[in-house]
Amino acid sequence: MKAIMVHEFGGPEVLRYEDVPTPEPGAGEVRVKIGAIGVNFIDTYHRGGLYKNPLPLALGQEGAGEIVALGEGVADFKVGDHVAWKDQFGSYAEEVAIPAAKLVPVPDGVSSEDAAATMLQGMTAHYLSHSTYPLKEGDSCLIHAAAGGVGLLLCQMAKLRGARVLATAGSEEKAELARGAGADEVVLYRQDDFAEAAKRFTGGKGLDVVYDGVGKDTFEKGLTALRPRGYMVLFGQASGPVPPFDPQILNARGSLFLTRPSLGFYTLDRDELLWRARDLFGWIAAGKLKLRIGASYSLADAAQAQIDLQGRKTTGKVLLIP
Repeated sequence: MKAIMVHEFGGPEVLRYEDVPTPEPGAGEVRVKIGAIGVNFIDTYHRGGLYKNPLPLALGQEGAGEIVALGEGVADFKVGDHVAWKDQFGSYAEEVAIPAAKLVPVPDGVSSEDAAATMLQGMTAHYLSHSTYPLKEGDSCLIHAAAGGVGLLLCQMAKLRGARVLATAGSEEKAELARGAGADEVVLYRQDDFAEAAKRFTGGKGLDVVYDGVGKDTFEKGLTALRPRGYMVLFGQASGPVPPFDPQILNARGSLFLTRPSLGFYTLDRDELLWRARDLFGWIAAGKLKLRIGASYSLADAAQAQIDLQGRKTTGKVLLIP
């Protein structure tokens, strides 16, 4: 079968589309014929070596498809089941062997494309809004990169929970997408100061929470936008990692809270994983959560997909189709 492999860390040029053995499922595993693959910023961190993994590396972590073979001891799934996942290396491929415990069932009416577009970014938006800082009616939040994959979903979930949403975007076109996802106000960050906008948005009080997936370019200013005892939720670093800083700054800015969460620690057990998946797929089926698949590429064009993602040329979710 075909898969995308990394033999040395580097830029998109290190991605190799090559033949690899079709995986056989071991005990407790299944083999899935992949229908759609999610492309995420974390894939670029793995490709570039920011997050170190042994080489050669089978890239990709998220996808959806149909089970075509069962390993020994698998009882909860059968051949033909439609499933999705969000943390299995080797997902940039035509097929993948994956522990059944990592899979969630995909209900009828939800396509492989929608399921693959939901798992990592949708669950990230879910844990941010429901667990890391559980938004409640009347809370005010700032969502950076609101026209991106996580951003569009997080805007919608924040509104489902009754929060007021201030968003940032890089262009008027992207601002319109954020407004369409429910943002109450959008700041064009290349033109306007989002911290000043946050003060106006809250009548000078400051925001309850900042959801920051951008990192270096926005982190420090984001601290100034918070109310006393507000929450800085730093969940990504699209512009680069945040440099080390003095925790005394948190005290001086109003006894702020800072957390650096990741999805794995918010799906620690199967019940939590299934809860988030049921919410997401239920909202999609009910029309309460709208997905935007901004671009789809062939598996062989994975390098171009990552170039466009990192170049902020895409909105919503980016997919690879085997």
